[in-house]
Amino acid sequence: MAGLARSAMFSAMNIPGLRSPYEKVGGLLHFGRMLDKIRLHRAGQLPTDYLANLGGGFDGRLCAFLGVKYEDVVARVKLGGTDDDVLAWCFQDGRKPSDDEIEVMNDFLRKRGWNDDASDRLAERVKQLGAPWLGKVHTFFDLIEADEGRQPRSR
Repeated sequence: MAGLARSAMFSAMNIPGLRSPYEKVGGLLHFGRMLDKIRLHRAGQLPTDYLANLGGGFDGRLCAFLGVKYEDVVARVKLGGTDDDVLAWCFQDGRKPSDDEIEVMNDFLRKRGWNDDASDRLAERVKQLGAPWLGKVHTFFDLIEADEGRQPRSR
């Protein structure tokens, strides 16, 4: 999550037009956020701290899951249309996962950093985050929420 390693770490940066990774498009977590980052970057409104991780991290995992290249999604977004239009294109150009596959992917994304190979990296980020979030950030989605000024949602 290189995009989170900012010099002004965890400044509760609220970025207008950038959704929470918890918001779903077509049942998929993070998809709308990925499109928001593409659109904001194109408009010159995405903070530079987010540029290093564009197409990587959750973006890259979601594109691989859908069987599309990130660069192709960027090109499709540039053509215009709604989030649902872009997702329909992903399903057509890549693959359309089953509802069960989407559920498993959503759980993976939502729980990333909790008892997995990314736990140590998350723990380092949480230490940098400090109070009042210690003990409340258990996943990378939580970290994103806290970093952008929203309440973490982990149970």
